[in-house]
Amino acid sequence: MLSRWTTHGRGGPVTLVVHGLGATEGEARIPSSGLPGTRVVVTLPGHGKAPDAPPGYWNYATIAADVLAIADEVGATRAVGVSLGAGALTRIAAEHPDRFERLALLLPAALDRPRDVAATWSFERLADAVGDPEELRKLVAADLPAGAEVGDYAEQRAAALMRLEDALRELPEQAPLADAAPLGSVGSDVLVVGATDDPLHPAEVAKAVAAAFARARLEIFPSPAPMLTHRRELRGLLVDFLG
Repeated sequence: MLSRWTTHGRGGPVTLVVHGLGATEGEARIPSSGLPGTRVVVTLPGHGKAPDAPPGYWNYATIAADVLAIADEVGATRAVGVSLGAGALTRIAAEHPDRFERLALLLPAALDRPRDVAATWSFERLADAVGDPEELRKLVAADLPAGAEVGDYAEQRAAALMRLEDALRELPEQAPLADAAPLGSVGSDVLVVGATDDPLHPAEVAKAVAAAFARARLEIFPSPAPMLTHRRELRGLLVDFLG
């Protein structure tokens, strides 16, 4: 496996937490905050202290296999995924319908078709700016919600994206699944969280993901970035679902 992970807490249950593309180290830990038992926070290749991804890594089949290997290694029975992480967990659920007791899928970006043209163009702009930290920072900052307390988040995220040009170019043209039908056989309880005003993670995708599972609950936040603007409410939702 190419990803790394850190363990927090002790005892059961064991919950795997898988971040989104370009997540900073602090951002990757947000969904694990307050959860009971042991939290295992994954660091995908090209992020944090993990090595760079080898050529050909950035596809959902490879990422899902990497994440599943960690889940098996640590004995995770529950999992939380954000954006890309949600896509990887969705792929695992389709291929291994009884692997997890509970799944929380935050801000899913795609299901059985690639992202739309506008989202793909946004990623192309980011990829074109790799190598120019100031331009990357401007692009990241332009998408942040007005008035949100974000500190140096734009700088940290721009630095993270500098290692991810291949992923920025390749992933938007892919989907986690070719066919969502197998998700109907998944036995997990599933929480799907979407947002109303996030063009990279449309609410329609969150609704489609929730509808594909037999036992899913859907929550939509009125925000372009609920992990920044509704952190407390999101934490409460996850603790209630996974606690």
